[in-house]
Amino acid sequence: MTGTENVIEVRNLSRNFGKLRAVQDVSLSISRGSIYGLLGPNGSGKSTIIRMLCGVLMPSSGEASVLGWNVRRDAEAIKRSIGYMSQKFSLYPDLTVLENLDFYGRIYGLSSQLLQQRKDQLLTLTRLTDRTSQLAGNLSGGWKQRLALACSLIHHPEVLFLDEPTAGIDPVARRQLWDLLFELSGQGMTLLVTTHYMDEAERCSEVGYIYQSRMIVQGKPAQLKTLPTVAPKGSQRFEMEVAGAAQMLPSVRAIPGIRSVTLFGERLHVLADDGLSPQQLAHEIEGVSVESIRQVGANLEDVFVAMTERADQEGLEPIVGSTAEPSSPNTLPGNESDAPRSHEEQTKTTISTKDLLADNRQSQPTGRASGLRGLWAVLLKEFFHIRRQPATIFFMLVVPALQTMIFGWAIRTEIENVPTVVWDQDGRRHGRELQEMLTNSRQFRIISQVHSSEEFHAALRSGQARVGLLIPADYSDRLLSGQQVQVPVLIDGSDSQTATASMNTINLLGTQLSIQVARAKGEAAQFVPARDRAGELAMPVEMRPRLMYNPNLESARFFVPGLVGIILQLVTLFLTSFAIVREREMGTLEQLFVTPVGRAGLMLGKLLPYAIIGLAEVLIVLSIMVFLFDVPIRGSIGLLLALSGLFIVCSLSLGLYVSSIAKTQVEALQFSFIIMLPSVLLSGFMFPRAEMPMPVFLATHLLPATYFIEILRGIILRDTDFIDLLPWIGGLTACCIGLLMLSITRFQKQIE
Repeated sequence: MTGTENVIEVRNLSRNFGKLRAVQDVSLSISRGSIYGLLGPNGSGKSTIIRMLCGVLMPSSGEASVLGWNVRRDAEAIKRSIGYMSQKFSLYPDLTVLENLDFYGRIYGLSSQLLQQRKDQLLTLTRLTDRTSQLAGNLSGGWKQRLALACSLIHHPEVLFLDEPTAGIDPVARRQLWDLLFELSGQGMTLLVTTHYMDEAERCSEVGYIYQSRMIVQGKPAQLKTLPTVAPKGSQRFEMEVAGAAQMLPSVRAIPGIRSVTLFGERLHVLADDGLSPQQLAHEIEGVSVESIRQVGANLEDVFVAMTERADQEGLEPIVGSTAEPSSPNTLPGNESDAPRSHEEQTKTTISTKDLLADNRQSQPTGRASGLRGLWAVLLKEFFHIRRQPATIFFMLVVPALQTMIFGWAIRTEIENVPTVVWDQDGRRHGRELQEMLTNSRQFRIISQVHSSEEFHAALRSGQARVGLLIPADYSDRLLSGQQVQVPVLIDGSDSQTATASMNTINLLGTQLSIQVARAKGEAAQFVPARDRAGELAMPVEMRPRLMYNPNLESARFFVPGLVGIILQLVTLFLTSFAIVREREMGTLEQLFVTPVGRAGLMLGKLLPYAIIGLAEVLIVLSIMVFLFDVPIRGSIGLLLALSGLFIVCSLSLGLYVSSIAKTQVEALQFSFIIMLPSVLLSGFMFPRAEMPMPVFLATHLLPATYFIEILRGIILRDTDFIDLLPWIGGLTACCIGLLMLSITRFQKQIE
């Protein structure tokens, strides 16, 4: 695919951004080993063309190929064989020169030996040998461009795209950089360069001029200078050096026989009729000393000035959703419009300019300065900003209303329907009546009947049940014989709110049941309803609640394990939610788009370092929990760390997803806040999930924190094993896989 004579072929390439047409039917061909200069004013579409050729921006219409690869179908194949140097410095400022080179070398899969060889060659070529340990962000403009060039060449590309590589650097560095480009071209590399500098364009093998999204002329520099529009028949070109050249423009334009005048620094380039001699021209300029006047040929700046004027005279407007037929880029205009403008037209232009300057002077504010000056302008500007930020408007107006409704509806402090397991060893009417009293109180919901001690304690240990009622085998016998009966009730104390409410209700039910039994025994004064084992008067039924896992109902043992999960999600979510957004704002993400790095490789490469740091954070917060808050870990520490790692990967994936949909760091912060608030209030960290309305309860299963908080409390407080935690582990695993796949799928190596 690399044997074609032309390594770049473009045919009628166009790109729209909404209604704005940034590139309109551009065609060009670039041969191997040449330097093609793409020129044009800012906003004309030069960078857009390069991005389409690099495969990071899909064309709206037209076709293009690089090294025989189609930019639509084979974008990833193109990226393996090209180098790209963006207009803005887009390397990592917090990495050294050597670390940046190593990074891009590894991106392209270079072996250690080949990478070292390429680094040595490029450091020598770019003269960066003495700066390898310097941070890229601390380099001057010229050295930054050298480093960017070195990184774009690390894999020895066949085609090199450079988007204004010399913008913002000093003339010496600019000349040195072009010397490097000539050397690369001499080695057979093909270069496409965008530039604003005419002296750079003169050095190119071929140049194309883009104006208002269209290619209006292209060819070799020497050929362009002879175009009829640039050097029309019957004309000659002079270069004049006069005092106050800018002020002399209107006077020179008014001289009969002058076709056009352009300011070049302190000199004027004059296109005049053949019949006008230098002496006549100097004589026509009155009151000003002409220091020198000589006949010159056209340069590239003359070419582009002439072509721009031609385009303006023909009424070429910016293309905004236009469907008009484009003009061919190789069709050169004729001579009919090359006649000089009339004296009246030039006078109108001069008078209009003077009037504009006079009006501007008259509009200057007068009087004493005010501290509130500019308030109205700033106020309107801020409203314009807000109007164009839909995410901010949504965050400010819609999110608070939604959260108020959801949380006001979902959060309930009343405790009802506590899941309860019953082991009825008695199995008779009195035992069934006790169970009915529990159910009728609406405080408890019997979820299962068990028939062994192992089943009874497993239900509590796994968290399936929060309360366990054990009806002893002699329950009915002792009631009928007038003896006090003791009913054990085990309550899970890991949830202090539920445990307190359950214990109070159990005691109240015991009192009510005793009163009912006493009334049934009779009202005789000499008769007592029940006696205890010592023969003393006693309540018939004694409910004996016993708190498990947190017998003192210490709030730290309830909140701290859940707090560990909330803190882990908060930190990891914020870390990765800014990762891709920060690179997008720095410009480094676009540079990565041009490399063959895969989506999964990029996302996982960002995730794993933070996952390792997250595991260290787990050890820190668990140590604080154990040694500062005196919350012991009853279960397996190994299982706890393994599942903490799973949750960290899940939270990091959630952050990466946020980072892939947010355009700015402010939006990433807003999205992260929207996620964190439900995680705190609806995950069971503060309020029991069982009391929430069914739609909200079902929605809580979408929150990774819901599963991890249950896992934390189960292992830390109840010594829950892997089998008992399987439902929560399964939910967390599903969330992790889903979020990771969603993040990778959502992220595209394209510029939107």
